[in-house]
Amino acid sequence: MTEITRFYDKFQPSRYDVFIDINRGTKQFSGKTVIDGEAKVPSISIHQKYLNIESVQADGKDVPFTTDDDNDAINIDLPQAGETTLTITYNAKLTDSMMGIYPSYYEVNGEKKQIIGTQFETTFARQAFPCVDEPEAKAKFDMAIKFDEKPGETILANMPEIRTENGIHYFDTTVKMSTYLIAFAFGDLQSKVIKTKSGVEVGVFATKAHKANELDFALSIAKRAIEFYEDFYQTSYPLPHSWQLALPDFSAGAMENWGLVTYREAYLMVDPDNTSLDTKQLVATVITHELAHQWFGDLVTMKWWDDLWLNESFANMMEYVAVDAIEPEWNVWELFQTSDVPAALQRDATDGVQSVHVQVNNPAEIDALFDSAIVYAKGARMLVMVRSLLGDDNLRAGLKKYFEAHKYGNAQGDDLWNALGDASGIDVGKIMHSWLQQPGYPVVSASVVDGKIQLSQQQFFIGAGKDEGRLWQIPLNSNYGAAPKIMADQTITIGDYETLHKDAGEPFRLNVGNNSHFIVKYDDTLLSDILENIDSIDAISQLGIIQDLQLLADAHQISYASIVPLLTKVSDSKSNVVNAALYRTANNLKKFVTPGSEAEENLKAFFNKLSANQVARLGWEPKENESNDDQLTRPYVLNAALYAKNKDTVAQAHEIFTNNKDNLGALSADIRLLVLRNEVKNYGSAELFDNLLNDYVKSSDPSYKADLAVAITSTPDANLIQKLVKQFENADVIKPQDLRAWYRGTLANENAQQDAWDWIRNEWNWLEKTVGGDMEFSTYITVTSMIFHTPERLAEFKDFFEPKVNTPGLTREIKMDIKIVETKVQLVESEKDAVNKAVAENK
Repeated sequence: MTEITRFYDKFQPSRYDVFIDINRGTKQFSGKTVIDGEAKVPSISIHQKYLNIESVQADGKDVPFTTDDDNDAINIDLPQAGETTLTITYNAKLTDSMMGIYPSYYEVNGEKKQIIGTQFETTFARQAFPCVDEPEAKAKFDMAIKFDEKPGETILANMPEIRTENGIHYFDTTVKMSTYLIAFAFGDLQSKVIKTKSGVEVGVFATKAHKANELDFALSIAKRAIEFYEDFYQTSYPLPHSWQLALPDFSAGAMENWGLVTYREAYLMVDPDNTSLDTKQLVATVITHELAHQWFGDLVTMKWWDDLWLNESFANMMEYVAVDAIEPEWNVWELFQTSDVPAALQRDATDGVQSVHVQVNNPAEIDALFDSAIVYAKGARMLVMVRSLLGDDNLRAGLKKYFEAHKYGNAQGDDLWNALGDASGIDVGKIMHSWLQQPGYPVVSASVVDGKIQLSQQQFFIGAGKDEGRLWQIPLNSNYGAAPKIMADQTITIGDYETLHKDAGEPFRLNVGNNSHFIVKYDDTLLSDILENIDSIDAISQLGIIQDLQLLADAHQISYASIVPLLTKVSDSKSNVVNAALYRTANNLKKFVTPGSEAEENLKAFFNKLSANQVARLGWEPKENESNDDQLTRPYVLNAALYAKNKDTVAQAHEIFTNNKDNLGALSADIRLLVLRNEVKNYGSAELFDNLLNDYVKSSDPSYKADLAVAITSTPDANLIQKLVKQFENADVIKPQDLRAWYRGTLANENAQQDAWDWIRNEWNWLEKTVGGDMEFSTYITVTSMIFHTPERLAEFKDFFEPKVNTPGLTREIKMDIKIVETKVQLVESEKDAVNKAVAENK
C-alpha cells in the first residue's frame, strides 16, 4: 500500500505562472508551468497525474527527472538546494471523469454543447498542471488560459481577467492559496452580477439552457450571505469577486474554489415560479455552505487532510447560521434537525465508524474521509454545541482572532479551540477532544434509583460493538436546574426526583433543544411522565423523543412495537419536525413486513390512520398564506396515504396528472413527485414510461428531473425495468453524476431490486472506471446497505463486497455496511412478530 509522503517538506513553492492551452475538439491540452520556490534538499518531487512531461528545467537549464505514476510524482534532481525556478512543459488529455479539467455536456434547442470546468479537490490539480498538490503548499498563482474560442464565449477564474493577448486570457495574481482551490471555466454562458455593500462583485453563471430568471434566487442568497459573513466574521471578503457557476456535469454537490464556486445545477438554479420551499432551503444552504468556506477553508486552510472536518464541519454549521439570519421566517434550523441530526446519529452508532478527526495513511483514503454523516453532519453538531456553550459574541470574537492569526496560512483544530478559548475563557479544547478524537457517541441512561435521579453514560451501538469505556464531556441541556451543565463522569446523581419534579412542574428531560450529540434512555417512570405530557412539550423535544426511541429500538434496547402507539399520539401535529420524525420512524416499520402479506396490508391501514386527518386538513393544493409547517408537512402525509393505497388520494393524484399531462413540469413542485410516482405505479404504461424518460433527457429543470428519476424508477413493470437498467450506462440519458440516484431508486423498488442488484455486480468494473476517482464512489455500497434487510440479501452482499474489502478507500465502508445489514437482519428476525402485532392492534 502506498504511503503518503509530503512533497512540501522537500520543496516549498511561493509562486506559480501557469499557462494552459485547451482544445475541446481534440480533447487535448498542453501547458507550461513555472514555479518559484525553495528546495530544502537537492532531490525534490512535484505532483503530476496523467500528464505527459516533456521537459523540466531549473533556473533555465535542463535537469534530470523521472516520473513515478504510482506516487503521482515527477522526481527532479537539482544541482543544489535553495531558491530555484522550475519550468515544466507537458501535455495531457481532457477526461470525462469530472476530475481535473473536464467537459460538461448539455443541450440547447436540441443542439449538443459543452463547457469546460475544473474540479481539483482533493488531489486533482495535479491532473491539470504540475504542482505541490497539498493544502499546506500555499502560493500565489498567475493563470493564463488559451482555448479554441468561439465568439461570445465567457471565461472565468478565481481572479478577474486583466488582459487578452493573442487569444490568451491573463488573470490577476491570486492571493496566497492552496492548489485544490484553483478553478477556471469557459463556454457559452449567461450571467447576472450585483455588488455587495462593501463593493464585492457577486455573479451567478449558467448555460443558456436555463431561463434567465433561474439565476435570481442564487444571486440574492449569495449577495446577502457575503454581507452577513463579513459582519459575522468581522473580516472582509478577501477577493474582488465571488462567482457562482452551475456546471451540467459535477460529481459533488458544490465546491468552494476561492472566488469561483462551482455547483451542480440542482444546487444553484431555482425556478422562481415553481420551486418547493424545501428545495429553496436546500439550495440556499448549499450556497451559504460554500461561501462560509471562502473564509473558513480558503482564507485559513487545514494543514493536512486529517483536519478536513475543520473546513467542512464549520461550513456545515455556518450554512444554517447564515440562512437563519437572511431568511429567518424559514426556521431553517428545523431542517438541520430533520436531515443532518438523524444522519449523524444513525451512522455514528455503528462500530468501526471514523471519528470526526481521523488520520490519513494512504492517498486513496483522502477521498474516503468525506463521510457526510460524520465530517459534515456530526462535526456541525459538535460546533452547534460549542456555539451554544460560548454564545455568538464569544464565537465571533474567537473567529476574528483565528482569522487574524492564520489568514493566508494553515491551521489545525487546536488553533481554533485556542482562539475560541481565549475569547470565552472556556477550555473548549478539553470538551471538544472527547467528541472529535473518539468515534461514536453516548447514550445517557436516566433512572430513578432510591428516589433520586441517576444519570450514567455509555457508548451507544446499533448492532455489535466493542465497549472500550469511552467517556464524553456531555452538555446535558436539562430542563432541571439541578443537573450540571457538563457531565464528564460515567455516573452522577442529581437529586430527589419528587422534589425536583414538584419544583419544575414538568417532566424531567435532557438534551432540550436536541443540540447535543447524545441520546437519552429514560426508565419507565421518567418516560411515562414524558409521554403522558407529550402534547405540552415543544416540537423539537417531541422530535428528540421519537428520534431517541427509534434509535434505541434499532439497537434492540427497546422494542419497535412499543413505539407504535406513540406514533398515533402525535400524528395530528401541525409541526413539520414532529411529522418528519414520525414518518421517519413509521417508514422504518416497512422492513418488518413481507410484500403482499397480511402484515403489509395492516401496515398500510396503519399509515392510512396516521395520515387521514392531515390529508383531509391539508389536501393536495397549497392554500393561500399557509404556514411553512403546512407546506413541508403536506408531502409527508400524502406520501403516507399513497403508500396506504387510500382510494381517494390515489384518484385525486391521477386526476391532477390527467389535468396537467401536457405540461407536467408545471405541476406544483410541492406535490409533483407524488403525482408522477402515483401515475407510474398505478396507471403506468410503456407510453408513459417513454414520455417521462424523454422529458427527463430534454428538461433543463434540475428539480423536475429529480422528480422524474424517482417516479420512473418506481415502475412495477418487469419489461420497463429491464429497459431502464439498460440506460444506466448511457450518459446521453443518465449522466454519471446522477446515476447513484437512479440505482438507489431502482434498488428500493421491490419489483426492480433484483435487476438493479444484478447490474451493479455485473458492471462493477465499468462503474469503478467511470466514477471510481470520485469521492462519492463508496456511497454506492452505502445506499445498497441502507435498503437490504433480508438474510438472502445479506449473504449476497457479503459474497460480493468482502473480496473487495482491501480496496483502498473502500475498506471502512465495506466493513461497516456488512455490520449494518447484519444488524437489520437480526432485528427483523427477532422483532417482526411483535411489531406486526402492535401495528395490527393500532391500525
